[in-house]
Amino acid sequence: MGVAVGLAVFCGIALSRFFRKVGPEEALVRSGWGGMQAKSGASGGIWVIPILHQIDRMDLTVKRIEITRKGQNGLICRDNIRADIEVVFFVRVSNSTKEIQEVAEAIGCQRASTRETLVELFDAKFSEALKTSGKKFDFADLYTERDKFKSDIVDVIGSDLNGYQLDDCAIDYLEQTPLEMLSPSNILDAEGIKKITELTAAEKVQENNFTREKEKTLKRQDVEADEVKYELEKQRVAAKEKQEREIAEVTAREQAQALKVKEEERLKAEEARISTAESVGVAEENKNRQIIVAVKNKERTNAVETERVERDRQLEVTERERLVGVAQVEKDKAMEVVEREKQEVIRERVVVERGTVEEREKIKDTEAFYGADRQKKVAIVSAEEKAQEALVTEVKAAEASKQSASLLAEKTVIEAEAARAASEKEMQATKMLAEARTAESAAEGLAEAQVITAKADAQQKEGSAQAVVIEKKAVAAATGTEAQAVAEAKGKEALATAIQKEGTAEATVIQRKAEASAKGKEANAVAVEKEGTAEATVMQLKYTSEAKGIEDKAEAMKLFDGVGREHEEFKLRLNKDKEIEIAGINAQTKIASDQSELVGEALKSARIDIVGGETDFFDKIVDSVKSGKAVDHLVHSSQTLTDVKNTFFNGNPEYFQQKLQSLVGQFDLSTDDVKDLSVAALIYRMLDLTNSNETRGELRRLLGSVTSLGISDQSALSALKLKNDKNSG
Repeated sequence: MGVAVGLAVFCGIALSRFFRKVGPEEALVRSGWGGMQAKSGASGGIWVIPILHQIDRMDLTVKRIEITRKGQNGLICRDNIRADIEVVFFVRVSNSTKEIQEVAEAIGCQRASTRETLVELFDAKFSEALKTSGKKFDFADLYTERDKFKSDIVDVIGSDLNGYQLDDCAIDYLEQTPLEMLSPSNILDAEGIKKITELTAAEKVQENNFTREKEKTLKRQDVEADEVKYELEKQRVAAKEKQEREIAEVTAREQAQALKVKEEERLKAEEARISTAESVGVAEENKNRQIIVAVKNKERTNAVETERVERDRQLEVTERERLVGVAQVEKDKAMEVVEREKQEVIRERVVVERGTVEEREKIKDTEAFYGADRQKKVAIVSAEEKAQEALVTEVKAAEASKQSASLLAEKTVIEAEAARAASEKEMQATKMLAEARTAESAAEGLAEAQVITAKADAQQKEGSAQAVVIEKKAVAAATGTEAQAVAEAKGKEALATAIQKEGTAEATVIQRKAEASAKGKEANAVAVEKEGTAEATVMQLKYTSEAKGIEDKAEAMKLFDGVGREHEEFKLRLNKDKEIEIAGINAQTKIASDQSELVGEALKSARIDIVGGETDFFDKIVDSVKSGKAVDHLVHSSQTLTDVKNTFFNGNPEYFQQKLQSLVGQFDLSTDDVKDLSVAALIYRMLDLTNSNETRGELRRLLGSVTSLGISDQSALSALKLKNDKNSG
């Protein structure tokens, strides 16, 4: 019994394992013993015995296949217009046993229902059906007859799909292919482009016609409405203007009548007021005339007293400034003397240093003379370069002193110009005072007389100021010339001999003529001052006589109206300004003329080589004069050069040679000792050999003399002219 139950259980389990069933969306395909057999889920199950049979499952669900044709591959319609289209096909395996077996044998159960397999199998077939159906319809019909187009696609594909079944298709996307994607070289595309252009152009024309008709209709309606509106507005304005005109006429008549009555009453009142004002005005004018006469008398007295006090104050200020200027000049002269002594010490030190260098180079030349002539020349060149450097140093120092002296001279000139400017400012202040008084007074004749008197005083002051300026300029020029002469003499020592021979006489003449011209200019300034004073007196008398006429004219001008009085005042101011400007121009012209005469007289006997133009010419003339003055002043004012002249020249051209020969003999020097030495080197040699302070001082003066005369580099042998017998001794 237990065995039977166990066998029954075993058979039940075996049967459950051998019988297979699936759902309606799948099918079973059995292969092996007994041949191939297929069963869908709807037709029941199937027995499967392991080892004897193999079972596979096949998907029977609907699959989606998309066919897309766009751009140059778009669908061509019957009218050759290309369309971009996307069509979705719904395909599945048929559920009949025969077709399932057919698909399983041809494709296999696993691949039968994959989307890639379906696309691979039906893409070409469906595309061909799409092209065939599309060629049967125009592009516009694809929209209007979409169901017919879809049915035709299904009919073209048919039902014979080798075991598959086409359930349906759907047009997912349908649009015209853009023109830029079409190829004009394709005959079908060219025809399509032509048709599209014709259709779109016609539609645009029709659309534009509709738009324009709409605009014309709207504009026509607007114009008609505006015409009606303007006509109504015109009627309204006409009625309003008519009413306002009638109201204005009535109002004007009433106002005119009222104004007439008012003006008649005002006329009576004005007549009474004018009569009263005339009486009061006559009394007021008489009163004012008496007040003006009293005020003018007082102002005339005050003006005379003020002018006298101001003139005294100006004289005191001018005298005080002159004393200050003289003290400053004396101070500057003392400073220049100290500076000159300092520069003299510096110059002697430079000369000694340069002589030492030259002596060393001469000793080197003597030692190397018999050795190599080339080395001798090199040493000479080196010595000359060092001497040139020392000379440049002296020139730079002299230029610095020259600039200092020039600044000092310019300072003196500026002070003189400031004094002249003060006089001019005083003249302008007097002129402005006269103008202010003239503007306050109604009597123009009295104001004009005061202006003329002020002009005469101003001219007198201007003459005095010019004299002071000329005097200070002469002092400044002398001081500046002296300072510049000292500075330039130090920078031009190398040229002193030539300047002394050729320029001493001319410089002396120029100096004397310049001094004479300065004195003449000073006398001329005094004469100008007296002439100005006399002219001022004459003009004062002249204008005093005219003042009476001007006063009468002023009384007559009181009778003028405002316009006539203003015109006469303008004429008087214009004439006054004109005379003041002419006086200033004449004064400047006179100063320039006197200066040109002074320079011309000073340079009348000078020999001048003109080089340069414009201001260079004048600057070169002044520099030449200063150079001559420098040499002359150097000789006359330098105690050292005076001692040298008295010691070594003594009025005899050969005295210098005799003095030098006596010194050489004193130190027992032979021709061999001095033949390779310069004059400066010889003097340095004698300075080293002596211990006497007197002799050393004499030798230093001699060294300064030969340096300033430019003969320090001359051969000592040629200067001494020693005889050959001294060489043997």
